[in-house]
Amino acid sequence: MIRPADLSDIDALVAIENRCFETDRLSRRSFRYMLTKANSSLLVEESEGAIRGYALVLYNAGTSLARLYSIAVDPGHRGLKLGGKLLQAAEAAALEAGCAYMRLEVRQDNEAAQRLYRELGYQKFGTWLDYYEDHEEAARYEKLLAPHLNPDLVIVPYYQQTLDFTCGPATLMMAMKALDPDTEMSRRQEIRIWREATTVFMTAGHGGCGPYGLALAAHHRGLDVEIHVVDDEEAMFISSVRSEEKKEVIRLVQEDFLDQIRQLSLPLHHDRLGVADLRAAFESGAIPVVLISSYRIYREKFPHWVVVTGFDERYIYVHDPFVDDEAGKTQTDCVSMPIPQKDFERMARYGKSGQRAVLILRKRRSRRRGQRAG
Repeated sequence: MIRPADLSDIDALVAIENRCFETDRLSRRSFRYMLTKANSSLLVEESEGAIRGYALVLYNAGTSLARLYSIAVDPGHRGLKLGGKLLQAAEAAALEAGCAYMRLEVRQDNEAAQRLYRELGYQKFGTWLDYYEDHEEAARYEKLLAPHLNPDLVIVPYYQQTLDFTCGPATLMMAMKALDPDTEMSRRQEIRIWREATTVFMTAGHGGCGPYGLALAAHHRGLDVEIHVVDDEEAMFISSVRSEEKKEVIRLVQEDFLDQIRQLSLPLHHDRLGVADLRAAFESGAIPVVLISSYRIYREKFPHWVVVTGFDERYIYVHDPFVDDEAGKTQTDCVSMPIPQKDFERMARYGKSGQRAVLILRKRRSRRRGQRAG
């Protein structure tokens, strides 16, 4: 019988964990957290009062992505196909939670587990070097739980932001790399773009990047860029600071950015792009970079940039450059995250005034007909 675990199962879970794994073990405290606070499903397989295995699934708030965080069968009960049964039960729990995808990491040297995942329809989509405590690599697998969906994805290389305030440069680099494979994605480039595009101040700490600075950075790196913004005639993000002196600096920075945009004749539209508009741009070869409020994903209200990687009938897929390590997230949780389109429409705005910003990035067009080189 497979059922949801409860606190009385912790002793048995810890015992299985210690018998199954030599490193990267879940502690008693971790199991308690998963059962009481985490956004997760912890299932156990029980027979005649004995717990013989478990499966732990984590859900990514605000998205339709589930992650098989851990699965284990007690060594004394292997060979009974309990792993497959637990995995199928985990998939059913994820579907019931509204998830369209299940992802997981598995040791590269665990061929038996990888064989099971492949037999149950999982496809390998990458590897991580030095992932486990003993430095073993991890193979990354994914399965579409809703087979009627057929996502149209563009290969957008992933880059994890290295600082709390560099989501904008990270997403810009990902979009640039998708459009131009020769683009450098490095921490030096990340910080260089941030220095060019920063608004100087945010609620606390270093300033983030608004659409105007990022648009200029994209233009100076050889891309065509369209800017689509909706604001309340105030400078972007100005409501995030209280100091009048800081607000004045933000206004001056934005005025300077706008002067440069006008001098360069970059397309600037004061309009709102919906998911249908983003999809049309995407299908024409562009890569959209979108400002969202992080509240629906991280329960914290700060502006955040993501890059669009694909669409299907129900979901929009995005790379999120922020990996919330403290919540047990990995890059697997942040690559091509499926977000219901109706939720994304509400997510793609920031602040009480509903500021919106989208950059549509394209390969630089060749010189206009009749224009002579040199």
